[in-house]
Amino acid sequence: EKMASSSHKNQRSDSHNGSTFFDVYGPEAKAEVVLKTPEANSTLNLQDIQGLVTWVLAEGFMPSWVFIKNKPLIPKVVMLYIPGLDSALYMSNSKLLAGLKQCCGNPRAVMALSCVSDGMQTIDALLTCKLKRKRSQSDLAENPNQIFGKDISTSEILKNIPFPLSYYTLTDKEMEDNGYCLSRPGFVSTLPAPSGSCPYELLALDCEMCITGEGFELTRITLVDVKGEVILDKLVKPANHIVDYNTRYSGITFEMLDGVTTSLEDVQRDFLKLVYQETVLIGHSLENDLLALKICHNLVIDTAVLYKLRGGSYKPALRVLAQRFLSRYIQQSESGHDSVEDARATMELALLKIRHGPDFGAPPSFIRKKFLTVLSECGKNSSFIDEISTVKRYAAGSSHVLPVSSDEDALLKATKEVKSERAHFVWAHFTELYSYFEKQAEESDSLNRRLAEVMSLLTCKKSSEKRSRAKCRIAPELEEILVRINTRVHSLYEALPTNAMLIICTGHGDTAIVRRLRKMLAERSETTIGREKIVKILEELQAQAEVALCFVGVKH
Repeated sequence: EKMASSSHKNQRSDSHNGSTFFDVYGPEAKAEVVLKTPEANSTLNLQDIQGLVTWVLAEGFMPSWVFIKNKPLIPKVVMLYIPGLDSALYMSNSKLLAGLKQCCGNPRAVMALSCVSDGMQTIDALLTCKLKRKRSQSDLAENPNQIFGKDISTSEILKNIPFPLSYYTLTDKEMEDNGYCLSRPGFVSTLPAPSGSCPYELLALDCEMCITGEGFELTRITLVDVKGEVILDKLVKPANHIVDYNTRYSGITFEMLDGVTTSLEDVQRDFLKLVYQETVLIGHSLENDLLALKICHNLVIDTAVLYKLRGGSYKPALRVLAQRFLSRYIQQSESGHDSVEDARATMELALLKIRHGPDFGAPPSFIRKKFLTVLSECGKNSSFIDEISTVKRYAAGSSHVLPVSSDEDALLKATKEVKSERAHFVWAHFTELYSYFEKQAEESDSLNRRLAEVMSLLTCKKSSEKRSRAKCRIAPELEEILVRINTRVHSLYEALPTNAMLIICTGHGDTAIVRRLRKMLAERSETTIGREKIVKILEELQAQAEVALCFVGVKH
């Protein structure tokens, strides 16, 4: 494998490189893609696909799975992300999707991430990359206490951060997996900030609880800002009789609450005047604090999830993180925790990640960067076409950002961008197929029909070979979606300039139904199908969803 030379890179960045390379290769020369014959049982991963783009446009390594003939003739790479289209769905509906093969030839299988991951993690694997960390870079870059107590604006603190704040906030699935309440009877939700106001961008929350006859109830709430200044700190009288002040952990005593009349409803009103929907709330295992407050809030940075010191679901204690990364001992007092101290610690820990990147605190050999930033550093401009939440997380400073809300809008903008000589890399995301699967997984009737179809195939007494070829009649709505995908792909391909590369990556199959079945099994939900059958169906659907596809072609 050879690294692309710096002289080659400089030559590619020349605005007149097209004529230069055609002079070298001849006027009839064409760029071509040749997929190498895969070894037995081999599949690609998402990093292989990203590596192809890096090889063509930047300083990447030559891929082992594909050969690019006359690579310098390729003026741009267009990556189209279509989640939900797994190998099984494509093979059983190849006639409806004939345009994909016509544009890019036969696809290669791609091993998806775990089916329990969410779609954002797949996008993350494609749009961030790990690079070797330079020796001069260190996790001891700054003492966060330099910020606290100083007259520094939030915008100054967050200036030139490598990833936006939204990159660190929990996804809906992460919130669900960690016990956050996205909606619940009896809870209040944060509201949009009033027009013309300037809400807090970042606040850290910590609460203390005691034990009453009804369980844990709020006894103290603390909010601090990015400079560690306390903006709310109140004791709260629980609605029910206290059976244990939990002083060892809460720091709350009988004497402290004696005479306190502030109720939960009172602090909810105070909280909602400070924390709006646009405010990013920071805390450690913050689901417990919001549960005690009986408040739903969707923009959360949880330091218990942010810092992974071990694998799996292990969550490090706040005192461990503070000692390791802040060189500070907290929660040492015999009189219990201090919510101001804890809130400040979570704010400082979050700021270290935000200011130094998501790999702060990880083994020092690698650092993560936005893929579009890597391309920009090699002199390549990008156009980024996706939903607003994805755009905010992954767009680089030099990217041409185009938020969209539908596949038709994405096609319209992508068609325009691929014709632009300025754009070397274009990312577009078609969401209609996976949105359909998400809707079907939540509708009981649709889910039961799907389970019955899969069970019918699994119990078929025909040979395994014939069973694998068996087809279920797809729903008319799904058929229409596949036809629209085929039409949009063909339309986008026709708009490409000569020798442009089109990569279609599907990421994963129908993981929505996989997660729904996992949830049903975990909650022991009652179904018309027995538990053992659901386990078998889950195994089949998960195996299907984990085999994604990658199409690669060059426009001629």
